[in-house]
Amino acid sequence: MKKTLKALYKKEKLTMITAYDALFAKIFDDLVDIILVGDSLNMSFLGENDTLSATLEQMIYHTKAVCNGAKSAYIVTDMPFGTYNTPQDALKNAIRVYKETKADAVKLEGGAEKAETIKLLTQNGIAVVGHIGLMPQFSRSEGGYIVKGKDKDSIKKLLEDAKAVEEAGAVMLVIEGVKENVAKEITESVNIPTIGIGAGRYTTGQVLVWSDMLGFFEEFKPKFVRRYINGGEIVRSAVRKYVDDVITGKFPSDEEIY
Repeated sequence: MKKTLKALYKKEKLTMITAYDALFAKIFDDLVDIILVGDSLNMSFLGENDTLSATLEQMIYHTKAVCNGAKSAYIVTDMPFGTYNTPQDALKNAIRVYKETKADAVKLEGGAEKAETIKLLTQNGIAVVGHIGLMPQFSRSEGGYIVKGKDKDSIKKLLEDAKAVEEAGAVMLVIEGVKENVAKEITESVNIPTIGIGAGRYTTGQVLVWSDMLGFFEEFKPKFVRRYINGGEIVRSAVRKYVDDVITGKFPSDEEIY
C-alpha cells in the first residue's frame, strides 16, 4: 500500500534513504518510509565533486526509475541547483517533475528566503519538503560543508527559517549538519516532521545516502554516517571469485549451460 503523508505524520520515527534507480528502490521499498531521489546522485552516481551540476533532466530520469521500482514508499525528489531561483521558475520546473514522474513531493534547499516559492508551489498542488542548515547546493559559495547552529545568530536564523518554511506550507523539513541541541529545538518548534542528517538524535526521522550507509562510497566517511556493511569490499570479493572461476574454468558449470 502506498504510504501517505497522513500515515507518515502518525509515526514517531521516520526512515528515509536515497535511491537513484529501480533496482535499489525496489529493495528499499518495503523497508523505509521515504525514498529521496537526491541530487547527491551527482556525486555518488556520476562521480562529480559536488551536487551543483545536476540537471533537471537527470533528476526526472532517476525519479522515473525510482518510481518504477518503489510502489509503497513516499518519493521525494530534489530540485537541482538553478531550477528554483525564482518562484515562477520553481513552479514551471516542479510542474514538469510532477507531470513526468510519480514523485510525491519535491525538495528545495533554503529557509525564509524560499517561503514565497514554497507557498506558490503548495498553492498549485505540489507538495514541498524544505531543507535547512548545511545545504550542499550552497557549499561552493560558503567555502565548504559547514556545520550550523554553533552561535546565537546561526541558531536564531535556523529557527526563523524552520517556522517560515512550515508557515509557507512545507509538508516536511530536512535538517542537515546542525548541532544536536539546535535540531531538537527546531523539531519542537514546528508541527511538521523533521528529517535529520548529521543533526543528532531528536529529529522526527533520519536520512542517509545509500552508498554511504552500505559502504560503497569509500573516498571518505562523514562523522554522521554509520556504515552497516562494507559494500565495496563485499562486491570486490564476489567479482574476484567470478574472475577466478572464469579463468580456472569453474564457470560455467554443467548446471549453468544449455
